[in-house]
This record gives sequence, structure tokens and C-alpha cells, in this order.
Amino acid sequence: MPHPNSRGERRALARRLDGRHGPPTYRGFEDKSWKLIFRRANKLHRALQIGKIWPHREWDRLMADAEPVKVLFVCSKNQWRSPTGEAVFGEIEGVEARSAGTARSARRKINVADIRWADVILAMEDKHASRIRADFRQEVGYKALHVLDIPDDYPFMDEELVELIRAKAEPLIFGMEG
Repeated sequence: MPHPNSRGERRALARRLDGRHGPPTYRGFEDKSWKLIFRRANKLHRALQIGKIWPHREWDRLMADAEPVKVLFVCSKNQWRSPTGEAVFGEIEGVEARSAGTARSARRKINVADIRWADVILAMEDKHASRIRADFRQEVGYKALHVLDIPDDYPFMDEELVELIRAKAEPLIFGMEG
């Protein structure tokens, strides 16, 4: 039974049925197939509204061609904090990570090549960012340099240090992709 389109057709149908309601009509969705109601275009539109890429296969295809984000973690001696950041984010697909130190006695001292390589520079404290700005003024001028404010209180790969680095660095690293 087709759905009555006008008010007059609905009234005529009601008179014929003596006030009883007829079988429900769904205007093209007689079997109520949810696959038809929530079409791919609806899902894609909703995903774009909330800032997601759907489906995941398309995301994987996009990321395969994309260059990874290059992140440089910097602390004083390159012993605990910055190598932890490098280890944590080095495992993530789409991110390349390095670490360096600002002190003369650092395991791996920061240099111009590191600054030029990095897309994002994450310093653990203000003094590290100041040292980088003082030593590499020209190179840092157009780089994203952020301070994470993580004190030198944690050993290498300490659970609390890993959580702190993740919480503070993820918005800075992945915020620039979108």
C-alpha cells in the first residue's frame, strides 16, 4: 500500500478504515533496511563533521603516501627523558623520532642537522628551548618548538614518564597533521 502523500488522501484512508490505523508505511523503506538508510555518503559526511576519516582502508591508503612527522625530543644529557620520548613515538606509524641533548656531556648533542631534519621540536624544559633558540636562532625561526614542562625526576622508560610524554606530546604531534 503506497503512503498517502496529501492530507486529503490521509483523511480518505482514515474514513475507509473507520479510524483504525492501517499498516505502517515507510516511504521506500518497506523492509527497513538500515544499510539503505545509513548509506556510505551519510557515514562519510558524519565522519567529516567529527574530523575522522572513514573507512580505515582509505586512511591507510592516504597514510602510505604521506611523509611521516619528524619529531625531535630534547633534554639536557639525552639520558632519560628524550630517549624515552624517542622510544615511545618511534614505534608509532607515521612518526619518525630522534632525541638529543643540549649539554656538552650529552650522549648525543643537538646539531644543525637535527634542527633542519625535524618538523616539531619538543623540549623537556624552558632552559632547553632557550638554549636551542640561542644556539640555532636562524634554523629554529620557522620550526615548531614546544616545551613539555617535564622535570628531570624520572628514569628511562618509567611508566609515569611515558604517560606524561604521551599526554603532552600527542596533541602537539598529531594536531599539526589535521
